[in-house]
Order: sequence, then structure tokens, then C-alpha cells
Amino acid sequence: MSSYDALDRELLVALADDPRATVVALADRLGLSRNTVQARMSRLEASGAFLSFARSIDPGPLGFPLEAFVSVHVQQKRLSAAVAEIAEIPEVTQAHGLSGPVDLLVRVVCRDAHDLFRIDGRILAVEGVERTETALSMGELIPYRLAPLLAER
Repeated sequence: MSSYDALDRELLVALADDPRATVVALADRLGLSRNTVQARMSRLEASGAFLSFARSIDPGPLGFPLEAFVSVHVQQKRLSAAVAEIAEIPEVTQAHGLSGPVDLLVRVVCRDAHDLFRIDGRILAVEGVERTETALSMGELIPYRLAPLLAER
């Protein structure tokens, strides 16, 4: 974060508030020229400041109203192969490698409890997966955000 100055952080806060804001709208909001904002945006993008430009899509209307987190215990020698195979399961929306007793935290979407049981079975069938523990999400209470962190600086 030390490589970003106050103006970069203001621009990032503005983008966090309105991710679809145009360069012109950002320039107006920050009192800068369009060229300055465009140059800053290009520099921020080149530095890796932006994780993704993919739109977040609600899986509910696609027929997947439930979300669960599956803690996966994997034989260490099989970790990368297991991750590659788990990535082939369409209902897997995200996975993180963890330190500690759990190796992977896999986020999945499902149609109902029976579908979740099926998906968990597919994960358990992956060679090297020793066991899973599944928790149904009751709802996202704090969405992914960085604006409060940017405001702290």
C-alpha cells in the first residue's frame, strides 16, 4: 500500500463506492482532469491494484439459491492435483488454500440439500481428499470490501 499515494487511495475509494463509474465521473468527483484519472487508472491497473473486472453474478436466479463452505482435508502430496480436479466441479465458485488443520476452503453453490450432498460427494471422490466438513451459509453479512481499509490510511 505504501506505493499508492493519497490521490491513488482517493481514486480507489471512489471506485469502491461506484465500481462502474466512468473516468469522466471519477474526474468530476475528485476534481481532476480526465487525463489525470485515466493515467492514474492505467498505472493502478499495471501495478496489479485491481483483482478482477469480472461482474459478480447472483447464482440464485440461475437456480442455485444456497451457498456452502466446504473445508477439505487433502493428502499433501496430492494437493495441487486435488485442486485442479475440484476446479472442474461447476458448482465450485471459489477455493482458498489455508494454513492450519484444514487445507482448502471451497465455496460452492447448490440447488438444495440433496444437491449439496451430491457436490460434497464429488469433492470426496477426488483422489487425495481425506474428508470434508460442510457448513451452509446463512447469508453474507459483510461483503468483500476494502473501502474502510483505504479510509484508515
